[in-house]
Amino acid sequence: MLFINDFISLIFPRICASCGNSLWKNEEVLCHFCEYHLPVTKFHHDLENPVTCLFRGRVLIETGAAFLYFNKGSKVQRLVHQLKYKGRKDIGIYLGDRYGQSLKYAPRFNSADVIIPVPLHKKKYMQRGYNQSEQFAVGLSGSMNIPVNKHLLTRAKATETQTRKSRFSRYENVKEIFMVNAPRAWNGKHLMLVDDVITTGATLESCILALQIIPDVRISVACIATAMI
Repeated sequence: MLFINDFISLIFPRICASCGNSLWKNEEVLCHFCEYHLPVTKFHHDLENPVTCLFRGRVLIETGAAFLYFNKGSKVQRLVHQLKYKGRKDIGIYLGDRYGQSLKYAPRFNSADVIIPVPLHKKKYMQRGYNQSEQFAVGLSGSMNIPVNKHLLTRAKATETQTRKSRFSRYENVKEIFMVNAPRAWNGKHLMLVDDVITTGATLESCILALQIIPDVRISVACIATAMI
C-alpha cells in the first residue's frame, strides 16, 4: 500500500495550493510554511473591525469578520482563484475548517444556529459544479459543529460578474435578487452568512436585506478574505 501511494504521488504530485511546492505526508492543501504565513486578520476579536464597520448605517448585523487579508497578486488571491475557477473545493473546506477553529471560541459567532452560504444562481452552479461559499461553510460547520443550510437563501436571477464594477454598480447588480424560503421557520434565530471575498459588501448587503424579513433574526457575517485593510 505504501508503494502504491508513493507511485500515485509520483504520477499525481501533491503540491501546496499557495506556493506550488510539494507537500509532505502530514500536510494538506497548504505546506506548513504557507499556512504559518497566512495573512490572518483576527477581526473576530475586535468589535470595531473593518468588516463590521462596513455595514454600519447600511444594514444591521451582529458582527462581521474575515479570515484573511486579500491583495492582488498575493498567495491568498491564488487560493481564491483556484477555489472558484479550478475546481479546488478542498481549499474552501480547508480554510473554513481553519477559521472555524478560531470562531468556535468567539461568542459572537459560536452562538449561531445555522451557517448560510451566499448562493449562486443555478446556471452558474451548473457551469462551475459547486458553490465556493458552500465549501467554506462546510469547513466552518465541521469545526464549529453548526449545521449548514444551503436552501434557506436562494438567488432569484443571474447577474453579471462584480469584477471591475464600482461600488454603486455592484449594489445595483445584486439589488433584490435573493429570496428567503420558509422565513417563519427561522424566527429569532442567529444566522451566520458566509462568502468568499468581501470588497464593497454589496452582495452580502443584498442577502442581509432579504434575510431581515425573518422576525427577530440576528445575522453575522464571515468571509474567507477581505480586500479592506
